[in-house]
Amino acid sequence: QVRLVESGGGLVQAGGSLRLSCAASGSIFVIPVMGWYRQAPGKQRELVAHMRSRGTTNYADSVKGRFTISRDDAKNTVYLQMNSLKPEDTAVYYCNAEVITSQMRETAYWGQGTQVTVSS
Repeated sequence: QVRLVESGGGLVQAGGSLRLSCAASGSIFVIPVMGWYRQAPGKQRELVAHMRSRGTTNYADSVKGRFTISRDDAKNTVYLQMNSLKPEDTAVYYCNAEVITSQMRETAYWGQGTQVTVSS
């Protein structure tokens, strides 16, 4: 079993910054992809950014130039640095990891979500 634990959400004024962290633990062999999704009230969950173990990144157009994803594979941790936050960034942010477990099974796992609220 694999567990993802997120931290770093909160309330911030527009233009401010937050840094999210997500640590994976459990029966992990390797994590090919780690990333962040978000879901605003009344909207579908959407990809914010993800990063492959080889370093390739992908960002939603709405966050390009403002958000930066990074990961520390030694700690099985992914980060999301969010700068120049806007009220429309308000959402619950979920960590996602595509994990190859110690049993050599590939499974996607989700964190519990962390609230990010940006006030205008």
